[in-house]
Amino acid sequence: MKHSFSMMLLAVAFNAIVGMLFAPMLGVSAAYGAVGANVVAACVGQMAPNSALREGVLVEIWTGEMIKRLRAGLEATWLEGVPDNSAVVKADCIHLVDVGIDPDVLINNTTYPIDLQDLDDQDKTISLDKFQTKVTPITDDELHAISYDKMGRVEESHRNAIKDAEFLKAAHAMCPNKNTASTPVLVTTGQDDGTGRKIMTPSDIVRLKAALDKAKVPMEGRRLVLCPDHVNDLLMQDQKFANQFYNYESGKPVNAYGFEIYQFANNPYYGSNGIKKAVGAEIGATDRQASFAFWKGRVFKASGSLKMYYRDAQTNPQYQRNEINFRHYFIALPKKEDANVAIYSGTVGAAAPAPTPTISGADTLEVPATQGSNNRTYATSNGAGVTAQTDAEWLTVAADGNKVTFTREAYAYSAEGDNPRVATVTIGIAGTEVTKTVTVSQAMAENV
Repeated sequence: MKHSFSMMLLAVAFNAIVGMLFAPMLGVSAAYGAVGANVVAACVGQMAPNSALREGVLVEIWTGEMIKRLRAGLEATWLEGVPDNSAVVKADCIHLVDVGIDPDVLINNTTYPIDLQDLDDQDKTISLDKFQTKVTPITDDELHAISYDKMGRVEESHRNAIKDAEFLKAAHAMCPNKNTASTPVLVTTGQDDGTGRKIMTPSDIVRLKAALDKAKVPMEGRRLVLCPDHVNDLLMQDQKFANQFYNYESGKPVNAYGFEIYQFANNPYYGSNGIKKAVGAEIGATDRQASFAFWKGRVFKASGSLKMYYRDAQTNPQYQRNEINFRHYFIALPKKEDANVAIYSGTVGAAAPAPTPTISGADTLEVPATQGSNNRTYATSNGAGVTAQTDAEWLTVAADGNKVTFTREAYAYSAEGDNPRVATVTIGIAGTEVTKTVTVSQAMAENV
């Protein structure tokens, strides 16, 4: 009886301490927190003395507070204001169609019925990234004489570790893998900074802006996330930028060059070949950190489940310590890779990365209703031959060097189907991801 009473007193004391710890975070006094924690624990029968951390609602308080703090951690960062699609996350997965892949828009259309358009990514399911902290041990002795600083430090250290990892992964995802026509990766053009690195210049940012202009990206909502080297480069060259940058220190982004400008220390790196380094890859002497720009209407973020794991000292008699860690699901991605650009520092004396090859030739082809074939030549900027694929059964294609042969079946007037029928042919450059779309149409034979 006496032992049980002592155990209950210890539970009350511990619940009070936890309540007092989280009270300031919840905007209430420590006294209310102490009373409230015990009331909640009592209501659900959680008066366990060994650690109120592990059971029921008090574990949920920890989890809820962690979620609250992670959300608050987005404030005044380059991810704040990015569309949040957490509401459509199911089983820590998300469908791209749910994040707003956009159809084409017809203006002053006079042709009916309106064409159907399949959204390419409508059935694509993406699993959110899983972030797990390593386990932190907290001995029974520490819990017995617990201080606010100890508990606050444990929660804060896990939260910061998860947040840092999520931002690093998000920045990596926002940067193109390599230079393409739709996702430019540029190289700085400034002078040698004394280490062989070409500094970023204001004209380099104008080049970033021009790349987004060419892609017809709206001006409103463009963001530029600079790495520390590039921030320092601009501070030394542009006094107006330097004056504005001090606003960033107060939590307000800099507005310059047509961008909302942020600084982030963990931007990804690119090799001298212009290829993005993998997350966690070893950074070599010639690898350079990049800055990147995006339009916030073309990217999204989503948060999934968060779970706190706890091991009670009662089940760990050898060490008599409690163990704690967290797992959180989160992702930030472009909806499509067509409004993201990156720029990394060039190396003095290094050859510039080879430009992305291009394909030139006819975009459309009208063929007769009779059986037969047509030939077209597609030139490539790098002299390589082309490949060809079709999505229609009535049309076959074959590539020989730069010549593509389009072989068609006859299309009788009495046939069922659209008039004309249309096929899409994809022309590519062997060994690259460069493609060109060609539309082939065939009208029905005349009724004679």
